[in-house]
Amino acid sequence: MEISPTSQISPLFCLTIVLVLVLPIPSYSADPDLLQDFCVGDLKAAITINGLPCKPASEVTPDDFFFDGLSKEGNTSNQYGMSLTPGNVLTFPGLNTLGISMNRVDFAPGGLNAPHSHPRATESGIIIEGRLLVGFVSTDNVFYSKVLTAGQMFVVPKGLVHFQKNVGEGKALIFTAFNSHLPGSVRLATTLFGATPAIPNDVLTEAFQVEEDVINEIKAKFSS
Repeated sequence: MEISPTSQISPLFCLTIVLVLVLPIPSYSADPDLLQDFCVGDLKAAITINGLPCKPASEVTPDDFFFDGLSKEGNTSNQYGMSLTPGNVLTFPGLNTLGISMNRVDFAPGGLNAPHSHPRATESGIIIEGRLLVGFVSTDNVFYSKVLTAGQMFVVPKGLVHFQKNVGEGKALIFTAFNSHLPGSVRLATTLFGATPAIPNDVLTEAFQVEEDVINEIKAKFSS
């Protein structure tokens, strides 16, 4: 069907087209929106689909909405000098379907929260104590970093590889928050060199451009 030059186009139609082209597309949180007041997760459920089934409302208590797990300092006596205490749906079922969670991360002097990513959430964090180098790498392979101290905040966009390292003289502490009740964590070293079954050596030697004995040496450090 052809429209003649003299055809009239509705002003409302024109306005609709302009709004579609100009207005930003709405963005949604990482987790689905709620369809009820709350859905305290049933950790005993055998089946989970994008979240945990709800505990029957008759069994919900005030304790389901409070969690003191982040109040305790973690044990940093390990190879990384770091301890991560999760406050996600698996430790705090009251978060189920709410689209939020938090972690506590403790650092010994020199401690490192090794490079990792969160596939399901953006991360924000605040330094409570100490002096930390915080950095992430964009998909354009640009490295962004800054040394932060108590009271300063950072953000890491969803899915990007990032880390935090204690560069101060004493201990350090941060709290991090996520827009997912279970953001997930892909730790690069463990994922590449400690997967079960193992990633074939020829894949890793080609990817890292090193000899096989180097790959075997690294894998030995991450074998379970």
